[in-house]
Amino acid sequence: MTPAHRLLAGLLAPVALLGTLLATAPAAHAAARVDVQVEGGTLRTDGPTTLTVRGSGFQSVQGGFGGIYVVFGWVDDPRGGTWRPSNGGQTGEDLRYVPDSESADNAGHQRFVAFPGSDTAAAANGGVLAADGSWSTTLVVPGARFSAVDRSGAATTVDCTTVTCGVITLGAHGVKNAANETFTPLTFGSAPADPAPAADAPADATAPALGATAVEPVSATVGVDRATAVVGRAMGFTGQGFLPGEQVVGTVDDGRLAVGPLTAGMHGEVAGFVELPADLRAGTHVLRLTGAGSGAAPQTEFTATKDPAVVSAQEAAEAAAADAQADAGWSPVEIAVGVAALVLLAVVVSSAVTAGRRRTERRRAASGATDDLADARAEKDHATVVLPTVDAAPAGGHR
Repeated sequence: MTPAHRLLAGLLAPVALLGTLLATAPAAHAAARVDVQVEGGTLRTDGPTTLTVRGSGFQSVQGGFGGIYVVFGWVDDPRGGTWRPSNGGQTGEDLRYVPDSESADNAGHQRFVAFPGSDTAAAANGGVLAADGSWSTTLVVPGARFSAVDRSGAATTVDCTTVTCGVITLGAHGVKNAANETFTPLTFGSAPADPAPAADAPADATAPALGATAVEPVSATVGVDRATAVVGRAMGFTGQGFLPGEQVVGTVDDGRLAVGPLTAGMHGEVAGFVELPADLRAGTHVLRLTGAGSGAAPQTEFTATKDPAVVSAQEAAEAAAADAQADAGWSPVEIAVGVAALVLLAVVVSSAVTAGRRRTERRRAASGATDDLADARAEKDHATVVLPTVDAAPAGGHR
């Protein structure tokens, strides 16, 4: 090989290596894109409108946790992207959307699209991402105005006729994923708008319209699960009509018992348990729930009952004690008869003993008299004078 050939080969080697690297490098991930089809062609300002939302180019993680949320709402900086959670954006401050539950049969304002093979796929009410990052679902827009909650927990009204609203996608279940964060602006009374007009509504111009009108809560209510209102157990309760996201505390009998604070859900609902101590008086009590933001304070009466198991145990113990007393004891009449019989027996025994003692004394007295007589006789026998025998004098003479 000539020197010229060697030089040419040396120059071509890096080029060949670069070509190999480019050929084996993974393809760049396509940017996520959302297409929206509006039912009837226009968004209704005074009623619900159903959207068909399709996504492509999203990051699909096989077996990954979560997926994406698809919601309708407002973002404060659609051009710069500071609203994105991956950039530090916070719900309630940098973005607000129509609240809804995460259940499969929710109102359709929020959809969960799960990663393929995710352990949360069963809860996906918006389908599953395909391996190529595409998905499709429907979304219900309630109208041009909706209530939301700011960072302080206060309820506000978002007016989409004065600020730019649209379809938002973001990581589900708290997972921040910049690749799946998008905002597609929509205009009420017209077809879906091009993303460019969103830049015509700067954040500082739209901010005053947000949070200006507080949402008045409907009449709040509270209910208890009366089957669980048992002393020594936990009683379940629910509340409705509070402001979404507000703090709610519960008290029994003006603070004797307390629970919370609880956070109201997207529909202003709360649920919880309150422990009824074993020393709580059985009878009527009052449960009150108080909303920190709305000031709503519904209350209801409930009747606390004794634990049937405890009552049964007490009754069984009392019955056993009564049976034991009946087996081992005497009735008052029986006791009186028994005492009388004992007294009579004591009298009879005492009389018998007394009579026996008297007979014994008489015997002893009689025995003593007989002995005295014998002694007297003996003494008499000893006292008899024995005279000496005198020989008879001779007839006619003297001794």
